Amino acid sequence: MTITVGVLALQGAYQKHVKSLSRLGVESRLIRKPGELQACSALIIPGGESTTISLLMQEYGFYPAIKSFAENHPVLGVCAGLILMADEVDDKRVTPLKLIAFKARRNFYGRQVHSFTADVTLNFDHRPFHAQFIRAPGIEELSPEVEVLASHNDEVVMIGAGKHIALSFHPELNDDTRIHNYWLSRCKQTASN
Repeated sequence: MTITVGVLALQGAYQKHVKSLSRLGVESRLIRKPGELQACSALIIPGGESTTISLLMQEYGFYPAIKSFAENHPVLGVCAGLILMADEVDDKRVTPLKLIAFKARRNFYGRQVHSFTADVTLNFDHRPFHAQFIRAPGIEELSPEVEVLASHNDEVVMIGAGKHIALSFHPELNDDTRIHNYWLSRCKQTASN
């Protein structure tokens, strides 16, 4: 089964996700207009500046398109993407997509100067993942149906709900493709159900 992953390319480090997918032999395409989602079987909302991405999504009419797409297709939200996937955000400038039932806190781990790398514990792989946290958001007020997929220092840093996954850190910034691969395996499960 062939998967084509759309990578929302409004702002942020979307090109790095294309490279990660390419390493896994997965076709991807940059998404700059809502209509381009029709050619995709899954979507990545990358990191970047959540307020800017939210504004651009409103300007280009992405909110109804992504909400409709997400009803039947998997979405991976990274950093700013996690913020956008939340039910609720602690910043009124960001309009959440409400794809996963939790509250996102912007800059939970501090500003740009507080960025750090750390090993996170994955619930689906026995080896730790060396993750980069850049102005990383926090995950709070999880609904009971949301699955915890990774943690760092007792803080939840990656969650899943059905076909969707959201994470606080940036898996695309190193050569370890386990996070993308895990999400893609969930994408394939969804497609076969």
